[in-house]
Amino acid sequence: MTQYKIPNATIKRLPLYHRYFQFLKDSDKKKISSTELAEAVQVDSATIRRDFSYFGSLGKRGYGYEVEPMLDFFKRLLKQDKTSPIALIGVGHLGNALLNYNFSQTNNIKIVAAFDNNPEIIGQKINDILVSDMQDLTNLLQAQKIDVAILTVPATSSQKVADQLVQAGIKGILNFSPIRLATPPAVRVHNVDLANELQTLIYFLDNYR
Repeated sequence: MTQYKIPNATIKRLPLYHRYFQFLKDSDKKKISSTELAEAVQVDSATIRRDFSYFGSLGKRGYGYEVEPMLDFFKRLLKQDKTSPIALIGVGHLGNALLNYNFSQTNNIKIVAAFDNNPEIIGQKINDILVSDMQDLTNLLQAQKIDVAILTVPATSSQKVADQLVQAGIKGILNFSPIRLATPPAVRVHNVDLANELQTLIYFLDNYR
């Protein structure tokens, strides 16, 4: 957990900054101005300066940002030096796609365990990840020291499964269910509603052309 007390909006932009500085490093670029950075990540320069100010002096006025030191900083901040093991709960169409993708563009996020209650799926390997029985959830999560889970189960069972995850010691849930989960304050839930995002996009297209 980071020692800096920074706004949630800033935290959500940190991976964006990290990915772009990694792109710059891969492109052999040595430095970038604040204006160039703002244009590239589509975040205004004032917001970028405010975000970076929470972490001290990261750039030089009139010079911009040196790519390699900035990349090293964000790697440390986002703990890119160690792998965060993730569990996937629900191996339907979406879960299957996530297993095959398995965050191939990142160095520190990997799905290492998958669970389902369908006998036809249990025991299969998808992208080298064994699908285990939900009955083994607690033992396997604790054995592998997993404290973050992706939830891709049907809405009708999402709260029940979330309760199981909490009892198993999970501290963070990425919830793809349209149901908003009830969890203890110590368990953080981030909701991803693809249908809602698409409906919002279509609304803007229809009303703000």
